[in-house]
Amino acid sequence: MKYGEIVHGKLHRRVNRFIAEVFIHGKKEAAHIKNTGRLTELLQPDADVRLEVSDNPNRKTKYSLIAVCKNHIWVNIDSQAPNTVVFEAIAAGKVKELGMVNMVKREVPFGDSRFDLYFEKGNESGFIEVKGVTLEKNGLALFPDAPTSRGTKHILELAKAVQKGYSATILFVVQMKGCSTFTPNKEMDKTFSESLLKAAQQGVQILAYDAIVKVDELVLDDPLPVVLS
Repeated sequence: MKYGEIVHGKLHRRVNRFIAEVFIHGKKEAAHIKNTGRLTELLQPDADVRLEVSDNPNRKTKYSLIAVCKNHIWVNIDSQAPNTVVFEAIAAGKVKELGMVNMVKREVPFGDSRFDLYFEKGNESGFIEVKGVTLEKNGLALFPDAPTSRGTKHILELAKAVQKGYSATILFVVQMKGCSTFTPNKEMDKTFSESLLKAAQQGVQILAYDAIVKVDELVLDDPLPVVLS
């Protein structure tokens, strides 16, 4: 996934869920945060950041905060990026667990949910739910960073899809390099973690991939081990 023009800056402070103040070339600017999650460990004063420049004159902010440097590792925080990155990777046959598919499309309804991706491959058809991961602790990639009843709902719906003969996958995109393993964040959301384990036992495929964070691009890279128990 490619971005447009990118500038570097320093984070001053997070004003609210949507806005941060940053210094760009020494001038304080307001920037839209492309992630409403907590991001507490990332959005620290004086952190190095990357921002995409908007050419839309009607926007309230000229800049969008898309990446933060933590301990010399760049973390993409754009919550919309993982869906696009996975879509591109699947279309190019780069998710080895799925192989080459005949068709992949976005935002397909099933039951009471709308899954991120739907694919067809030969006689197989299936749904994929994509989750972006920005939380890292001691080399572990963790999700979620806040309680997510919506995430649990998606897990339960994917299990229902398996019962109806579809394949179902949850793919966690770790939006950085440097993590050794993915595991659900049991301390943050026990219900989500238990539901994920149960879904895996019912046939839902649980995958995790890390990503290369370039200055103006995010690319799905290597699979990571997944530890659910």
